[in-house]
Amino acid sequence: METNGKHLSKKQFARTVRDLERITRQIAARYTEQGVPLTWQLLHTIEAEAVADLGFAGRHEAALRELFARPDDFHFPETDDVVDVASSDALPAVFAFAVDAYEQAARHGRPQLAIAH
Repeated sequence: METNGKHLSKKQFARTVRDLERITRQIAARYTEQGVPLTWQLLHTIEAEAVADLGFAGRHEAALRELFARPDDFHFPETDDVVDVASSDALPAVFAFAVDAYEQAARHGRPQLAIAH
């Protein structure tokens, strides 16, 4: 029984990750399609919208959603400076998904959206 419980939890976790990534990429796409550079403030905005998504909240238990909340000791600028992740050792999940969405946009015809590393 314990194996089934662990397996189910892994499946739930994986489903939650995929859902949060999809939501984050959809939000980021609204900005990349307009050519809006990824600033720290925009990254915080994308994060807030993604984790507050009602569909996400309805599809996943609170305990799973809380795993993706940014830890209190993870402090990032809240400025209009363009994101530079070179100085970050780790990024919260939503930040990482958004940065990757911007990097993909840069590789696919929008080089002005490239993220500094």
